[in-house]
Amino acid sequence: MIEAIRLTKDYDDFRAVDAVSLDVPAGAVLVLLGPNGAGKTTIVRMLTSVLTPTEGSARVAGFDVVTHAADVRAHVGVLTEQHGLYERMKAVEYLDFFGQVYHMPADLRRKRSLDLMDRFGLTFALNKPLGEYSKGMKQKLALVRAMLHDPPVLLLDEPTSAMDPQSARLVRDAIVDMQRDQRTFLITTHNLAEAQHLASAIAIIRKGRIIASGTFEDLARQFVGDPLMELRVQGELNGLASEMSDLVTVEDEGANWLRYRVARPVETNPRLLQRLIGQGVPVVSLAPLSQTLEDVYLQVVEEDEAKGGDRDEHLR
Repeated sequence: MIEAIRLTKDYDDFRAVDAVSLDVPAGAVLVLLGPNGAGKTTIVRMLTSVLTPTEGSARVAGFDVVTHAADVRAHVGVLTEQHGLYERMKAVEYLDFFGQVYHMPADLRRKRSLDLMDRFGLTFALNKPLGEYSKGMKQKLALVRAMLHDPPVLLLDEPTSAMDPQSARLVRDAIVDMQRDQRTFLITTHNLAEAQHLASAIAIIRKGRIIASGTFEDLARQFVGDPLMELRVQGELNGLASEMSDLVTVEDEGANWLRYRVARPVETNPRLLQRLIGQGVPVVSLAPLSQTLEDVYLQVVEEDEAKGGDRDEHLR
């Protein structure tokens, strides 16, 4: 549903996006991570046919972003950083206007507007001027606008940035529901916990380049290491770590606990428990210590800097 091949954008002597390639199938959620100025918004603008690539190509929902720009825009919903709401209008008027822009029949415009406003808890504000909306309400209304014409592809820039926790959860749940209906998402965010929860795949962008991409699990293995497990026993370990060295790599230990990494926990942990039970060791717990996307992100950036990625390679 989203395909980019060496997508590049230059501004005079500055390269904002450098040969970015993406492949996002139907029903997937690709999350773009990176600092401000990394090129995320420029990528979104090229994928929505707002900007023309300097080099490379892209197709969204089967349409080329250059030669079929109108078709691309008709098949995507976009949430931008600056919403551009007409604050003197009421929500019902505002959404009806955009429904007309998308050539939606009047009855469908109204039904979609009411259904989406209800979904995001905004029904009470249908007839309020948008200038009286809070930041979070404006964010939700902009998302409703992006979803109004039922597009198969949604590109969302910081979709929950101004929302309280309850509203943010509503949006995350909506994204998950629409993903089940084979909607495709490209999301930019600085909320790493949210990204880890939603993402089918992650691309980390720095200075216009993708420096790492894959599923969270793949990236965690590549940049942080094998899953980290914690074993706790009743009493003291009494040299237990050395007896486990043929199965796992022990990283740390205390009086009655130890932590180890293991490449294939589904295979190794049952064997380990069987051995411990056979030796009469009273096991209290054995559980994975969760790896976070923050750990992965920081390690990816650190390694890129170490390789020289901190040089200004944007200048030709």
